[in-house]
Amino acid sequence: MSEETNSAGKQFPPAGEAELRVRRIQEKLQQLLRQRDLLLKENGKLREEMRMLQQTLADRAARLEQLQQQVEIVKSTKEAMSEGEKRALEKRLGQYIREIDRCIAMLGE
Repeated sequence: MSEETNSAGKQFPPAGEAELRVRRIQEKLQQLLRQRDLLLKENGKLREEMRMLQQTLADRAARLEQLQQQVEIVKSTKEAMSEGEKRALEKRLGQYIREIDRCIAMLGE
């Protein structure tokens, strides 16, 4: 195969080789475009998941606030709670707090 030269003395590859290079570049471009589309879809899914997790976190934070208010009300009443009732209330509160902590940790990832 002979190579052509321009007026500056720079050599050009044969026509067939240049077409092959162009085809390779086009294939790589198509592959990059497909990857970009996949990443955009994944990004959209992740954004939706994040939105749902943030909503869950907000809901649970509101529930925690309600429970904390209930605890304050219970503490302020003069009626004495039995030990079993106290333990059940503390257990329920602990479960809610752990769920909220888990949501916060998932949002932090």
